Amino acid sequence: MIKDEFAKSEAELEVTDMNNYYVRDPLIVKEIELFTKDIKATIEFVKNDCTASQFSWMSEVWDEIVEKTKSKEFVDCIKETAKKFPEECEKFNIAGSIESAEGYL
Repeated sequence: MIKDEFAKSEAELEVTDMNNYYVRDPLIVKEIELFTKDIKATIEFVKNDCTASQFSWMSEVWDEIVEKTKSKEFVDCIKETAKKFPEECEKFNIAGSIESAEGYL
């Protein structure tokens, strides 16, 4: 379910002005809701189905996910998954996003 829903919104994210991210674009709000309504399903998605592109897009809302769920398991999952996508991690400073999200535990 998460895999299908996120795949649909990924194309829309490509044209979202991330400079206005804090305005809370409805697509970003939808993404946060998708990932926080069932954190165990989200963790399974990240571990098993998340692409490198999706992982980098998802990093934009990790703070909100962790703030809402307080899930150390999710933080551990994104740390482990980051190892699968070294190019994306370097290009988009994924380590910084993980560190920031971890601050919400």
